[in-house]
Amino acid sequence: MAEMQEKILVVDDEKDICNILQFNLENEGFEVEVAHSGEEALRKLSDSYSLIILDVMMEGMSGFKMAEKVRREGNTVPIIFLTAKNAENDMLKGFSLGGDDYITKPFSVKEVLARVKAVLKRTTMTQTTSTKWVHEDLAIDMSSNRVTIKDEEVPLTRKEFEILVLLAQSAPTILTRSDILNKVWSDNEFVLDRTVDVHITRLRKKLGNYASLIQNRSGFGYYLNTDLKIEK
Repeated sequence: MAEMQEKILVVDDEKDICNILQFNLENEGFEVEVAHSGEEALRKLSDSYSLIILDVMMEGMSGFKMAEKVRREGNTVPIIFLTAKNAENDMLKGFSLGGDDYITKPFSVKEVLARVKAVLKRTTMTQTTSTKWVHEDLAIDMSSNRVTIKDEEVPLTRKEFEILVLLAQSAPTILTRSDILNKVWSDNEFVLDRTVDVHITRLRKKLGNYASLIQNRSGFGYYLNTDLKIEK
């Protein structure tokens, strides 16, 4: 059973799938609401949700479009994409939009429950860490899950935040793509090495002048160069 009533929003235009997921998640102690379109989900969405399970292929607004809108508004709620597709490009697109996990249909309920619990566990671990990392005007506050530059918040997705925290806590050690995948995505069998590159690219873009802190050593991996002086 879930230790607390985490609230999950299931978004799928197939009502049977919504019913199956709602029934099984509620049996595990979660509070579940369903929406049968992206538009309906956006109307229901609030800060009370701990997780969204989001179908990619829906009539009207697609799951990708909905996720893009959610992230653009600064909402970092974890998202698990649910889709019949299993193409590499779709997986990478889902992760590039700030998705936390990716499950293909047909799925087993046991697999979905395991993925949901893994994502929520990682979220809780991140939220309960009480460390602050600072380099010049860049600050990473693990207690509030916020990154700021000159006290201005940088809108990172959860995965981007977790990668930056991992690099900061490991600096100046080089982390391979596998190291990052194992720490940030756990044992997700669908995640590819290129997913790390997609997230690093987005992360660098958001860090602006501090993008150059994240260094890549070809053939090895990524690290934070904390000796670098930033031009402001």
